[in-house]
Amino acid sequence: MSVKINVYNQKAENVGTLDLSDKIFKVALNNDLLHQAVIAQMANERQVLAHTKTKAEISGGGKKPWKQKGTGRARVGSSRSPIWRGGGIIFGPRNERNFKKQLPQKMKQKALFMALSDKVANNTFVVLEKLEMPEFKTKTFAAMLGNLEKKVLNNDRRNVLVINDLKDEKVKYSGRNLAGVEIINLENLNIVDIIKHRNLVLTSEAVKKLEERYK
Repeated sequence: MSVKINVYNQKAENVGTLDLSDKIFKVALNNDLLHQAVIAQMANERQVLAHTKTKAEISGGGKKPWKQKGTGRARVGSSRSPIWRGGGIIFGPRNERNFKKQLPQKMKQKALFMALSDKVANNTFVVLEKLEMPEFKTKTFAAMLGNLEKKVLNNDRRNVLVINDLKDEKVKYSGRNLAGVEIINLENLNIVDIIKHRNLVLTSEAVKKLEERYK
C-alpha cells in the first residue's frame, strides 16, 4: 500500500498528488538502529587531528645532560625525557587512531528509510513539482521558501534541507547564503542531514529516483 502526498509548485500551490512507496516512506521507527547509523556516519567522517610526539620523535636530547654518577642529582639519559619540560608525551593522542565503524548496508538503508518515513509521518516532508531558478537570485529562492513555510509547513523558525535531483548551480548559489537552509544533491543524501533538519523539501523527480534506487 502506497502513501499519498501532495505535490506543490514553487508558489506553494497544490498541483497534484504523488504515491510514495511504503517500503521507503512508511517504515516503523527503531530508535536503536537510527542511533547506530548516526554514530557510524559521524565516526566515519571524523578527522584525526590531534597528534603528540613521543620521546623518540622530538628533535634533540641526544646528549646525556650530566654524567651518571657523582653529581648528587637523579640520573637522566635525555633532556627529552617525558618528565622534563619540552620532553616527549606519554599516552598522548596519535594520528593513527581509527574511529571507523562498520554497519551492514541493509541496516544503513533501513535507518535512512526510517528517517524519511518519520518526516512523512510528521508532515515535514514536502514534494515540489520541480525546482528551478531563472537566475542567480537569493531573493527569489527566499520567496519560494517563504511561500512553502506560510502555506504548507507553518514554521516559526527556518530549518530546511532541500534535496534536488540534479546539480543546478543557480539553485545552489541562490539558496546557500540563507540562514537555516542547506541544499544537497540526491546523490549526497544521508541520515545525519535528514535528522538535523526539521523540514525536508524534495523534487518529485528526486523521489522517483530514490524509489528506483532502492526498489
